[in-house]
Amino acid sequence: MEKEVALLKTRLPVLAPHYLGLPLGEAAGKVLREMEEAGLERGVFVGLSMGGYLAFELFRRAPERFLGVVLSSTRAGPDAEEAKRNRYALRERVLKEGVGFLPEALLPSHLGRTTQATKPEVVEKAKAILLEASPEAVAESLTALAERPDSTPLLSRMQVPALVLVGEEDTLTPPEEAKRMWKALPDAACSSFRRRATSPTWKTPRPSAPRFWVSSPSSFKAGRRPRGLGGGPGRARTPPRPPPPQPPPG
Repeated sequence: MEKEVALLKTRLPVLAPHYLGLPLGEAAGKVLREMEEAGLERGVFVGLSMGGYLAFELFRRAPERFLGVVLSSTRAGPDAEEAKRNRYALRERVLKEGVGFLPEALLPSHLGRTTQATKPEVVEKAKAILLEASPEAVAESLTALAERPDSTPLLSRMQVPALVLVGEEDTLTPPEEAKRMWKALPDAACSSFRRRATSPTWKTPRPSAPRFWVSSPSSFKAGRRPRGLGGGPGRARTPPRPPPPQPPPG
């Protein structure tokens, strides 16, 4: 994520809080404190996977801080009971055995089949990220994932420009989930990535590298919509602005 944040910082104020191992409520408080310290009153909240759940928690607590939101490889609904049991079982195993088994256990479902077959360097990078994670932080994050609330009722209240992203090969938060969010959001666009899974834009696994950042682009402050964000289904998109008038010849 460092490269992406560094690139964005050449154009925008950006925060990328570290929150692995924190409950979502504490993570949201940390984000808001860092925004205050950086002098950011409002921002565009970008959340990938667990970062999407954090974006929902932030909207629940401070909707007035939102200029826009990007939700990537995430879902609004809570875990089903079986998914909760699986997370708690994984938590106990991590605390008992450490993180050495995580690549074998998680990468087959967290990386797309195309990436696994054709991008060995991405697979190795994903393994390294998992193996560098703190077992305690992973365990606490698994608890936060299992106990997160249902954010579906928030979607219709998110009256800001939204972008929903998903990988076509994502089996954990599949395109159908993204479409449901897109249809429920008042002002949203949806885009899918070919031959990508859970982390379509960066191609890294979700559990030990949750991605979240806040930026404050001038296009939102000025009331303009950034390119690629438009009306949701059944809503007219904002027409492009006409070109400025040209001076008469001569």
